[in-house]
Amino acid sequence: MDKKLYLDCGSGISGDMFVAAMIDLGADPDALEKALDSLPADGFFVEISRVKKAGIDCCDFHVHLDDDCENHDHDMDYLYGNLTLAAGSGCSCHEEPDREEHHCHCHEEGHDGEAHHCCRQGKDHHYTHRGLAEILPMIDACDMTETAKALARKIFRIIGEAEAKAHDLPLDKVHFHEVGALDSIVDVVAAAVTFDSLHIKEVIVPKLTEGTGTVRCRHGVMPVPVPATVNIVSAYKIPMELTGAKGEYVTPTGAAIAAA
Repeated sequence: MDKKLYLDCGSGISGDMFVAAMIDLGADPDALEKALDSLPADGFFVEISRVKKAGIDCCDFHVHLDDDCENHDHDMDYLYGNLTLAAGSGCSCHEEPDREEHHCHCHEEGHDGEAHHCCRQGKDHHYTHRGLAEILPMIDACDMTETAKALARKIFRIIGEAEAKAHDLPLDKVHFHEVGALDSIVDVVAAAVTFDSLHIKEVIVPKLTEGTGTVRCRHGVMPVPVPATVNIVSAYKIPMELTGAKGEYVTPTGAAIAAA
């Protein structure tokens, strides 16, 4: 029987949210570990754990970066302007924020236990911005199926086209900031390999649900939804409902996953 995936994005969608949902649906943990172990980048480790959101047990997928690789992409205090960075530090020290509003993955089928993936440290720290020319070879080097590689490449091309339109630049001149950072590359690779391992033949996305307000990025303070997300949902004709809730519920990576 062909499998169908129904993506209920009432709490938004991001790369880590999608990966956690795929793990809860029974994605192959060995395929995920093998792909991330072979990713040609250092300075990160992945933590997969069980958490409770609104009292519901679910999976949490979190990419931890060394300080030199940190870009605050998953740092809610930084993104929403609640954090003052130490002068000249370029990084932050803070307690783990409560992400319950934005990261709830509720499924009946679960993947038991915890898994941790650790990478070596040292060689990737100088890359804070990457273009497709740097990202696509990283994907090709990963130990995963050709269909997973094709999906990861497609996700990044969708993001690249959206960023190119936002900045009025040719695709090969776009350098990703938040999305080109190491944690987002890990998210996309993990999204592709977990989805592929489930052998899903059809995906149904009724709509995306987005918040309001502003979010901080490398370009400054941006309105929610950010331009790249708007460009993706417009290009792929994905219905998006804006709610009164504050915050970025749909990230460019999440929108690109839904589009891909």
